[in-house]
Amino acid sequence: MRAKENYVVGIGEALWDVLPDGKKIGGAPANFAYHVSQFGLQSLVVSAIGDDKLGNEIMETFRSKELNVLMEKVPCPTGTVQVLVDGAGVPCYDIKENVAWDNIPFTERLYRLARNTCAVCYGSLAQRNVVSRETINSFLDAMPDGKGQYKIFDINLRQGFYTQEIICNAMQRCNILKINDEELVTISRMFGYPEVDLLEKCRILLAEYELEILILTCGINGSYVFTPGDVSFVETPQVEVADTVGAGDSFTAAFISALLKGKTVGEAHRLAVNVSAYVCTQSGAMPELPHSLLGSIL
Repeated sequence: MRAKENYVVGIGEALWDVLPDGKKIGGAPANFAYHVSQFGLQSLVVSAIGDDKLGNEIMETFRSKELNVLMEKVPCPTGTVQVLVDGAGVPCYDIKENVAWDNIPFTERLYRLARNTCAVCYGSLAQRNVVSRETINSFLDAMPDGKGQYKIFDINLRQGFYTQEIICNAMQRCNILKINDEELVTISRMFGYPEVDLLEKCRILLAEYELEILILTCGINGSYVFTPGDVSFVETPQVEVADTVGAGDSFTAAFISALLKGKTVGEAHRLAVNVSAYVCTQSGAMPELPHSLLGSIL
C-alpha cells in the first residue's frame, strides 16, 4: 500500500442467511473485507441496511469483527436470504428482492472513499437493481487509475439476477476477473464463444477485455491464474471440509492482499489457495486465520 489512506473495499450486498437453525451474516463484500483486514490492510465494507432490527444486528456483528463500514440506512428492509434444505441436504435459496442493498446511494462520502481506494471487489448480484448498479459503476469511475490500482470483478452468479449487459459492462470496468468453472461455462454460452476447453475460454476473456489477471477456480480440481503470456496452476489441498461458505471470498482477499504487499502473482496464487482451503476446514465464512498463513505477507 502506498499510503495509509488507501483502502481495500468490498461493495455490494449485506444480508442475513436465514437457515432452519437460525440466521448467519452473509454477503461476499463483508467476507472479502474481513479477510483483507486480517492481512493488515485497511479494508471497508460498503452496502446499505434498513432502519430495522436486522440492520442493527448487522452493524453489531460487523463491530464485533472490528470491520470498518460505510453503511447507509435506506427506507427498505435489510436484506435476507431464506435458505431451505431438502431431504437430501441440498440447500435452496430465496434471495429477497427490493431490499436495502439493492438501493445503495452514491454519496459524497462514498465518492471521497473511492478517490482513496486502491482495490475494490464487486460482483454481479448487487447489480440486479439499477440504484446499486449505478452506485458501483460510479465508484469504479471515481477510483484513480494506474499501476497498483485493482478493480476485481468476482462474478458470483446467483439465481437469475444477471444479464448479458450487466456482465459485459462489469467485465469492461475490471482489470481482474475471478470466475469459477461453472460460471465460465454459463458466460461462454451467453457470449457465444466456440466450444473450446476452459483454459482457451479464459485466454479469450483475458484478451477480449484486456485484463491484467484472470482467476479461474475449479473446486477440488485446482485453480488457474492467467496473465498475458503466462498461466499459473495450483492444486487444491485435500482437507477435511466443514463447509465451503466464504471460501471463494477468502481466496480473492488473500490474493489481492498479497499483490498489494508486493508479492508476485504466483506467490499470491499459492497463498490464496492455502487460505481458502483453511476456511473450508472451519465453520462459517469469517474464521480467524492462523499466523502460519498471515505471517507470509505481514
